[in-house]
Amino acid sequence: MSCNESQPVKENVPAKGTYGYDAAFLRKHVKQTIELFNEQGARVLVTPDYQGRVMTSSADKDAGNSFGWINYDLIASGKFKPQFNAVGGEERFWIGPEGGQYSFYFRQGDSFNIRHWQVPPIIDTISYNVVRSDSSSAVFRQTATVNNYSGTPFSIEITRGIHLLDKESLTSRLHTDIPDGVKWVAYETDNAVRNMGTNQWKKETGLLSIWLLGMFTPSDETVTIVPFKNIPDAKNYVTDNYFGKIPEDRLLTSDSTLLLKCDGKHRSKLGLSPVISRSIAGSYDYKRNVLTIILFETDTAGTYVNSKWELQKEPYKGDVVNAYNDGPLEDGTQLGPFYEIESSSAAQELKPGDTQRYKQVTCHFEGDYAAMQNMAQKLLGIKLDSIKM
Repeated sequence: MSCNESQPVKENVPAKGTYGYDAAFLRKHVKQTIELFNEQGARVLVTPDYQGRVMTSSADKDAGNSFGWINYDLIASGKFKPQFNAVGGEERFWIGPEGGQYSFYFRQGDSFNIRHWQVPPIIDTISYNVVRSDSSSAVFRQTATVNNYSGTPFSIEITRGIHLLDKESLTSRLHTDIPDGVKWVAYETDNAVRNMGTNQWKKETGLLSIWLLGMFTPSDETVTIVPFKNIPDAKNYVTDNYFGKIPEDRLLTSDSTLLLKCDGKHRSKLGLSPVISRSIAGSYDYKRNVLTIILFETDTAGTYVNSKWELQKEPYKGDVVNAYNDGPLEDGTQLGPFYEIESSSAAQELKPGDTQRYKQVTCHFEGDYAAMQNMAQKLLGIKLDSIKM
């Protein structure tokens, strides 16, 4: 063999943790993927196979950080679990309430515990139809009938659109400029539920809300940030005991902000009433200098479903925004680990043929710490130096 014979060129494989790695993985294991993109380097990957969810995104093309949490093992298996499929994805469509007498996740008579919890197939395993798609947007649709804990059937048509935002649209929503040198990606989802049945939905038999949840990768250096209106009785509009009282070292209050440690090691959930919501929440990853923000709608006079896992005295005094940190269950197993930032629509008494809509913007920013601190101060009203947990 000649000493000068050329060696085979190694294939350029994206590093794990990058958008390129996750996009290649999903294209290999998921039947349909749709990529939204712009010339500034923003990328958003969505799939109808998982209910039109946003699986992940990037602010710097393939080489950029992948912002969504991906369950590689579950997706690669090609199989569905019977109870819930935590495939990941940084924004997915669900319906509320989760618990209570009008729950869509428990059967009548069952106890409100993880053993009886069952996610409806329409938001877990059923694929959606692609209505249309191009380089900046995609629209998906599907129909189903779901029953709540009290036995009320809901015939629904779900339409979900994802639209990549340009810089002008994003700064308009943020009411602030994006500093030079900061990379970013932002998209808005437009979610609609139509009453396809023959009866009006009524409070007395249960209502339905649009619930949007984002799964992200936890770390010991990540904190979720939920600003609130610091009115005199604000603590009465905070729920911190969904899965037991959150330990004091994991949930801190800083001025008008709630801070939840998101390391994926202790199962805990935080909720805010629309009475004190500021229609914005976020998280900060100190290790990667990544700021995540969600912007959502709040109807202070609206009816919000209660998702606590119990029969409820007040089923319509629920949350508009939640933060969840995953952790081991009682049997030692774990869904993730991941953490979530969530928001919900008000619930409406829809007549047959009527539709309710709910929008949310998700955006990620990355850059040097000084720039991120400046943005966090403007958007969330906090100093990153003072909230690291």
